[in-house]
Amino acid sequence: MTALRQRMLEDLRIRNYAPTTVACYIRSVAEFAQHFNKPPDQGGANLPLGDTHSQFIRAHVE
Repeated sequence: MTALRQRMLEDLRIRNYAPTTVACYIRSVAEFAQHFNKPPDQGGANLPLGDTHSQFIRAHVE
């Protein structure tokens, strides 16, 4: 498990999200990264991927 995925899981669990919601968000991030053919921690300059990816996801989740 990557550090980014683990951090996202921890953030969602701290916020007491349901297990099905956590699984849906993790799957969505994986599909998003697959669409751009890059792992979430290796985003390009024009993509909301990389170290700020979990912050991007959190901003849209909250």
